[in-house]
Amino acid sequence: MKYKLILLLNLSMLLMFKDSTAKVQLPSFISNGMVLQQKSNVALWGKAIVNHQVTVKTSWNNKSYQVNSDELGNWELKVATPTAGGPYQISITDNEEVLLKDVLIGEVWIASGQSNMEMSLNSVSRRKDVSALLNTSENDKIRLFKGFNVSTGTPQGDVKGNWVSANATSVKSFSAVAYEFARLLQNDLDVPVAIIQVAWGGTKIQSWMSRESLKAFNETLPTVKEEVYDNKNTPTGLFNGLISPLIPYAARGFIWYQGEHNVRTYYSYEKLFSKMVEDWRERWGDSDMSFFYAQIAPWDYKSLNSQAPLLREAQYKSLDVIPNSGMVVLLDVGEEKDIHPIEKSTVAERFFKLASAKTYGNKVNFSGPVYKEIKISGSKAILSFENNKGLYLTNGSSDNFEIAGADTMFYPAEAVVKNNKLIISSSNVKNPVAVRYAFKGWVKGDLYNKWNLPASSFRTDNWK
Repeated sequence: MKYKLILLLNLSMLLMFKDSTAKVQLPSFISNGMVLQQKSNVALWGKAIVNHQVTVKTSWNNKSYQVNSDELGNWELKVATPTAGGPYQISITDNEEVLLKDVLIGEVWIASGQSNMEMSLNSVSRRKDVSALLNTSENDKIRLFKGFNVSTGTPQGDVKGNWVSANATSVKSFSAVAYEFARLLQNDLDVPVAIIQVAWGGTKIQSWMSRESLKAFNETLPTVKEEVYDNKNTPTGLFNGLISPLIPYAARGFIWYQGEHNVRTYYSYEKLFSKMVEDWRERWGDSDMSFFYAQIAPWDYKSLNSQAPLLREAQYKSLDVIPNSGMVVLLDVGEEKDIHPIEKSTVAERFFKLASAKTYGNKVNFSGPVYKEIKISGSKAILSFENNKGLYLTNGSSDNFEIAGADTMFYPAEAVVKNNKLIISSSNVKNPVAVRYAFKGWVKGDLYNKWNLPASSFRTDNWK
């Protein structure tokens, strides 16, 4: 009886092994309902029988592709995608066929960051327009994939989730910024649009970076272990659990909203951020992949109020060191008592304008006034800007400007718009040297151009 039991157990294990190796296994996001980037050579990959031929057939061109799996059963190949359209099917076979259905070809974007990217429409339901958004959300040409949050010690092969079409139920629990961005993009391009959401609140940029990219910095790296981290802010953990599994799923670009959790260490953010973007692009094999990000919105940071504008400044400076990037300025949509402003439509609209202009080549104004230079004329400081047409202050005047002389003491200043320049002065400063605008933790931005786009906070000095 004992030997029969052992034989049955061995047979059962053999059958289980045969079943697990005879059928192609795919990551969660390579599945029914997915969207593939149009007019590209996109990667498909998975596991199959060890050292065995895998055949992929795409219905849009009835073309077959073959590749052999390796000694671990891993395989990867690229297929050519047409202009946007669908639905199509993809057949993947080793000995047993897996048929992917309802596959669309269109535009793919990845949305990442911390809580302000993660916040769902449900979380901002006190907004008056949310009901209307939900009631008009049904659209099979918008596909959403929300990754299950996990932080791990080693790069993973999958991030759990599933593709869903946009409707009142699915969009309610999806990133408000990412969904509304997709909605605007799909309406404008009239092609299928996909958003992959991998965002987790309260996370530092170090957790989104690979081990290799962090080695250049003075960061304490965890011991490499096959484990799930209890602390989501363990360096490299979110890269391993949420970003690495997606590589190299073809996408047009990224939208990123993160930074609040790095305010305390603002001085290292610019270098960390630019290195992260460089590393992600290199791993995706596209050095020019669009990367657009949101500057953190004002809030009463209390003990960190002096550091918050310096983090915004680090993000502002990152535009000069990250190619093909763009920054959404949110100086006018923050909330003094809530680090999570509910006005996510404005964030999405500004992301859309960036993508429309910089990725899709449309003539869209996407930038507010950008500080250019300061000139001193007697007791007045004259500031000039790029994108300065129709320069104006919301109420015709502003309390957001400060001016200082050589003693580095700043005083509230009067600001006057003249010929699309700003004239700044104060009776307390006879010989001005420097000007600052909205350089505080909590502030309500009020400097715009004719396209009603706000200026970032800025300073003309570099004093400590």
